[in-house]
Amino acid sequence: MTRARICLAILLAPVTLSAATVPPTERVEVREELHGVEVVDPYRWLEGSDGLEAEDPELDTKVSAWTDAQNAYTRQVLDNLPGREALESRLRELMELPVVGTPEMARNRYFTWRREGDQAQYVIYVQEGHDGEPRVLLDPNALDETGLTAPQWTAPSQDGELMAFGLYNAGDENATLYVLEVDTGEWLAEEIPGKVGGVNWLPDGKSFFYSRLADVENPYSRQIKYHRLGTHHSQDPILFEQYEEGPLATTWGPFAYTSRDARWMILGYWTGTDSLDLWVVDLDRWFRTGVFERREIVTGEKATFFGPVLGDTLFMQTTLDAPNGRVVAVDLNQPARETWRELIPERSDAVLEDLSAARGQLVAEYLKDASSRIERFGLDGSPLGEIELPGIGSAGITTSEDRTEAFLTFTSFNRPRTIYRVDLEGGERSIWVEPEVPVDPSLVEVRQVFYSSQDGTRVPMFLVHRKGLERNGDNPTLLTGYGGFNISRTPFFSATNFPWFEAGGVYAVANLRGGGEYGEEWHRAGMLEKKQNVFDDFIAAAEWLIAEKYTRPERLGIAGGSNGGLLTGAALVQRPDLFAAVISAVPLLDMLRYQNFLMARFWVPEYGTAEDPEHFPFLLGYSPYHHVEPGVEYPAVMLTAGENDTRVHALHARKMTARLQAATASDPQEDPVLLWVNRDAGHGQGKPLDLRVRDLADQRIFLRWQLGMLEER
Repeated sequence: MTRARICLAILLAPVTLSAATVPPTERVEVREELHGVEVVDPYRWLEGSDGLEAEDPELDTKVSAWTDAQNAYTRQVLDNLPGREALESRLRELMELPVVGTPEMARNRYFTWRREGDQAQYVIYVQEGHDGEPRVLLDPNALDETGLTAPQWTAPSQDGELMAFGLYNAGDENATLYVLEVDTGEWLAEEIPGKVGGVNWLPDGKSFFYSRLADVENPYSRQIKYHRLGTHHSQDPILFEQYEEGPLATTWGPFAYTSRDARWMILGYWTGTDSLDLWVVDLDRWFRTGVFERREIVTGEKATFFGPVLGDTLFMQTTLDAPNGRVVAVDLNQPARETWRELIPERSDAVLEDLSAARGQLVAEYLKDASSRIERFGLDGSPLGEIELPGIGSAGITTSEDRTEAFLTFTSFNRPRTIYRVDLEGGERSIWVEPEVPVDPSLVEVRQVFYSSQDGTRVPMFLVHRKGLERNGDNPTLLTGYGGFNISRTPFFSATNFPWFEAGGVYAVANLRGGGEYGEEWHRAGMLEKKQNVFDDFIAAAEWLIAEKYTRPERLGIAGGSNGGLLTGAALVQRPDLFAAVISAVPLLDMLRYQNFLMARFWVPEYGTAEDPEHFPFLLGYSPYHHVEPGVEYPAVMLTAGENDTRVHALHARKMTARLQAATASDPQEDPVLLWVNRDAGHGQGKPLDLRVRDLADQRIFLRWQLGMLEER
């Protein structure tokens, strides 16, 4: 036993960790042949009724009892670790800091999301003028004393007189739409269920377009509808809906948005995670005649298309023939491709992340080496200059077509998220909200390094740690990443990371293939049969940290959630020797059956499906659940899931827990496999403050324990 393990054993002796016994799990093998290969699943029963063709209440009760036993085991282990209470208290202090969101502008009214102190959920405020006094408009905390009711989105009418909003409960993300009067705060009679979103108000302030699910039990049933205030939603006409048959029936499906004057609707349909079809609808004609006719802008291409509409022109941001993105002008009266005019060409050194419109301007958000740049252009594409940012970090900008006023957010690992009010005409900016934090950001330094993956690909990584850190190969280090769905991991500030830095910890964020840091080619290099590249990039990051003497395997932990949970699960089974602690949160882990549950068929274009004989080999090749081997000394593992998750089914964490607990040759008193299933949460969104504090404290005390940091307290 190493010195660190001896010290830990001494510390843990008084809390009698040996009394925490791993709950037993029944093994019931299910054998099936897929494309000529026999696959054995010993814990299929932990899928519950959702894995069967018909409900089995007895089985569900059995799964629930097993989950209760696992939760109790996890609580017994984590709650008795030295320093757990003090750490949670410190994290609560940091998580109770006031938070203010970027304002939405409507005439002279500014709508913001704010959370103060120990409030469970965000509160919606409104103020007159950018410097007006905020007043409470909607307080979900007053609606539900449990703190489980959360706002999902808000949509003020163009005149600022009304606000539509979505509320959901216990993390299920199935938002119900309501409308209130801004002057009085009174709710109207509107109540539209069905995971509602995509609200676009018409200029009259009396009607809007929106999207919803026809059946919340069927995530592939999205509709585009039109609503007039005062009518029952059952009377709302369906303008477009998800295809009923074919491979596109289970993609992300349709979406729509309108021009500010409601002259045009841009209607899109996701054909993959990296592609969509796009049409335009003449709304003037629809209002006059009732004819809802789609005119093709572009279909059948492996590319994405978005952008604001000004007058009769769609300023379209696209990856078509430009994997890093470009902007073309589309005349909506003649939208055929041969009429498009390129305004802003593709850049080789940066990726176009977003495009928005202000009065007389286009504002482009770029990403260069995972750091933000923001540039202004005329409507003819002529450059108007870059908006100066406070440093290297992550920035976003909120604009409105009727003004040159905008709000800029900026953050970095050592700079709290600050909101600036910007004059787009002159480029001047002033601080609108600057948070006060009880930590000293100047204590840490941020580096961006580049390392080589297994195939020689150059991959960037951010490193954050205390200034003056000694590279002695013995620093506790947390490595994280994502690597999927074109999502970029960029610098961000989190006050809750500072206890980690203060204790000597290193925080590393690897910008893996599969993300969007270098455009669509970078994304596609981590999709489908190339998914192993993502895991190779992550493992190479760990090896680089060890080779450069930041840490060693006994002091290296990894953490990821959702697709990032798949990442850490794959790294766990492929290189169990490389890590001391693994956190896999709300993960996908059984990649042969994932597509059968909840909304997971949305992700078939990203991952593939074992139903396809061409996809099956590469999915089986990395599916973490199917690569757990008996007799391997696995590191300590913590898996989490949400009982109400509508994205990733809890079965993944349950089955992986059972298989790891049965297989590992490690001592469960030193390297346990823990499962925490949150009964009052989903994928993570809308979780009240108390639950977020507890969950973060669980993860951090687990890491401190396993990386030998408890002895320092």
